Amino acid sequence: MASTEYCPVYAPVFGALGCASAIVFACFGAAYGTAKAGVGLSAMGVLRPDLVMKAIVPIVMAGIIGIYGLVVSVLISDGLKQKMPLYTGFIQLGAGLSVGLAGLAAGFAIGVVGDAGVRAIAQQPRLFVGMILILIFAEVLGLYGLIVGLILNTKASGDVVC
Repeated sequence: MASTEYCPVYAPVFGALGCASAIVFACFGAAYGTAKAGVGLSAMGVLRPDLVMKAIVPIVMAGIIGIYGLVVSVLISDGLKQKMPLYTGFIQLGAGLSVGLAGLAAGFAIGVVGDAGVRAIAQQPRLFVGMILILIFAEVLGLYGLIVGLILNTKASGDVVC
């Protein structure tokens, strides 16, 4: 069969959408997590300014979610070509969506837990370890998306030559 059946002119659009989805959705999650946890940190800082540096952990963890999206987005963009198989475009779209949407969910979870957690440790500092454990479970959701995105991106090179 002709290679044009497997390499339509619109195939790179799916790869570009995957590239954009990875960074956009992951950064939405990171921004929400940072903002929500930052509001809690500000409210907590009024009562206990001595705990502000200790309670900044959720904000840092939310920022890491954006890095996951950046890594996959750069890797996908490295594989974009003007002529590429449709299979590669679909795989790149899947990789971008997996890390982006997982990052969005993780950022939401980190924001909610971070807001409530830092307010709680202002009243009872012994809750810090519990908050960190919950944040780790929220962060790992984004890491799962990163792992799937990386695995998918390694499968993006098919047997079809355009």
